[in-house]
Amino acid sequence: MKFSYFFNQILPSASAFLGVFFIVMMIGYGFLYFIDFVPEAPEDEVKSEETVINENDETSLTKEVEETPVLLDNNGSAQPISITLGSLDRTVSVLNPTSRSIPDLDAALLKGVVRHPDSADLNDQNGNMLILGHSSYLNNVFNKNYQAFNGIQNMTWGDTITLKSADTEYTYRVDKVYQAKASAVSIPTTSNGARLTLATCNTFGAKEDRFIVEAVLVSKKAL
Repeated sequence: MKFSYFFNQILPSASAFLGVFFIVMMIGYGFLYFIDFVPEAPEDEVKSEETVINENDETSLTKEVEETPVLLDNNGSAQPISITLGSLDRTVSVLNPTSRSIPDLDAALLKGVVRHPDSADLNDQNGNMLILGHSSYLNNVFNKNYQAFNGIQNMTWGDTITLKSADTEYTYRVDKVYQAKASAVSIPTTSNGARLTLATCNTFGAKEDRFIVEAVLVSKKAL
């Protein structure tokens, strides 16, 4: 009698419960996938290297850099409007906000990558331009600007980065790629020659590790 009750009453109920649980779980997984909460493993990352220690966040711009200068004629447009990462086959818009507030800078990052307002512009003979961009390794990102700087950790010495203004194209050569904690990153505003630094970030106020790419200007031409 007990076995008959188990097979006729309990077992069908348990099977129905498991079926409903499986369906609910799959619907939940699908929802998380749809809203980009299912992570994707990033590509191979470079090993961490030490960099200049500074207790401020990634907006700190201090130390000087030694480099052979490349002279500019200072007659082109000063602000970049796009950046092309040659080895990654990617071109992204560059925003040039004047506000230094974190909310304003974060809002600009939703539209492209951002030149930090305290860093050099394209006409600066001895300046370092700092450009920050999002990186995300989620499967589905509706706003592709969240993946603007995906993979910059895989760039190597000699790779080219091209910045365009309204009338001039500037080509930089990658010199160094490394990983560092946001609290340990100190980016210079001045240098011996025109330089470019790229940095990944999730938000200007966040403290996650950053991938940093340093490059030096090697040529320019009128468009």
